[in-house]
Amino acid sequence: MRARVSTTAAVFALSALALTGCGNSDDDSKASASASSSTSASSESGSAAPTSKETGSTGSATGGQTAIPTTAGNNGGGDVSACTTKNTQLRFVQAARHASEQRPAQGTIEVTNTSKTTCTIVGAVTLTAKDDQGKADPVDTDNTAGGTDAVDVKPGAKARASVAYTDLNFDGSPSGREVCAVQASKVEIALPKDVSRTVKVTKDSGAPGSFNVCGKDVRLSAFKAS
Repeated sequence: MRARVSTTAAVFALSALALTGCGNSDDDSKASASASSSTSASSESGSAAPTSKETGSTGSATGGQTAIPTTAGNNGGGDVSACTTKNTQLRFVQAARHASEQRPAQGTIEVTNTSKTTCTIVGAVTLTAKDDQGKADPVDTDNTAGGTDAVDVKPGAKARASVAYTDLNFDGSPSGREVCAVQASKVEIALPKDVSRTVKVTKDSGAPGSFNVCGKDVRLSAFKAS
């Protein structure tokens, strides 16, 4: 009798294990099917999303702008470099005749392109004159009031700007009329985007000259190519 009971219990135990195994198999199948379905959905969703390349194309097609490279001459000059100490020579020519009470004396700043390519002058040009003896404050001016439009200077060509000033003392005695506070044998000139250069004052012939300034009213015009 004891042997029968033991065998029956064993059979029930094996049956229970078999049922438990079947239940786990069904759960695993359901989990596998669910994972497969989720992976498929993710794959479909990923394929529908645009890639970065496609997004860029779409942006361009709907009005996206492409950057346009700029050049040094977009303010009026050509596609050239700036006129600087590296590619130009400067000359300051004193006025050929004295000022009068009706009109100023007229000096000249001359820029010569010494390079093999065109250069451009665009922006403010400054002029500073210091008294040789240091007895008066320096006189300085720029051409922003006269205009600073771009000027292209071809190889070997020149550009000129006029300098209006008074070189006579109309309030003094006749013997001292040519004695001004600032008497400069050299001046400092700075082209746009460049350092200042010290330039000797000359007469039109090339002989040494003097930039004599009575008063502070010095005006520098815009440059013109010649």
